Amino acid sequence: SGAARGMDAAGLTLKLLLVGDSGVGKSSLLLRFTDGAFEPYLKPTIGVDFKVKKMVVYGHAVQLAIWDTGGQERFRTLTPSYYRGAQGIVIVYDVTRKDTFAGLENWLNELEMYSTKGNTVKMLVGNKTDKPDREVERREGLQFARKHSLLFIETSAKTREGVQHAFEELVMKILQTPGLWDKSSEKQGVQLMESSAQQDKSLCGAYCSLS
Repeated sequence: SGAARGMDAAGLTLKLLLVGDSGVGKSSLLLRFTDGAFEPYLKPTIGVDFKVKKMVVYGHAVQLAIWDTGGQERFRTLTPSYYRGAQGIVIVYDVTRKDTFAGLENWLNELEMYSTKGNTVKMLVGNKTDKPDREVERREGLQFARKHSLLFIETSAKTREGVQHAFEELVMKILQTPGLWDKSSEKQGVQLMESSAQQDKSLCGAYCSLS
């Protein structure tokens, strides 16, 4: 059974963050995931936007509080409080803009500086795969993710490819990380479903989990 004995994730609220350069599609990913919608001309996010989405994982209803930031430099003053207590962080780049991929190191440095939980689950997302003018190959994203121990998936907020999968994978990994959401889980020795990281590496189709 996928649900762990003694695990009470019901009523659990997880804090997830979306970070990345301006214009990579963070708000579009969020809108697609929470409302199932896509608007081609979303205005840039000013400061922080916030949406709540319920999700069932391992048969448990989990509530996600997803924070979306403006990628512009001038909003960086928000960061310390924004990162506080986050269990999952989605770092987004645009596969058609090499500069947004090059900027990932800066975001990782910022996460190191501000994250309050050492075992926060991080996922790298290469967005806008529907566009023809790709500048970052999938294997480049995968290599970067492996190097920094990030989950990895490519998405298109426009066609909805990979979007649901990305959030499901992130939440599953958080629930598989004892102590990240439930202080009693370590004592109970909760055994969640075998981590995807231990499965056959050839299953790395849409995403790649890293132990």
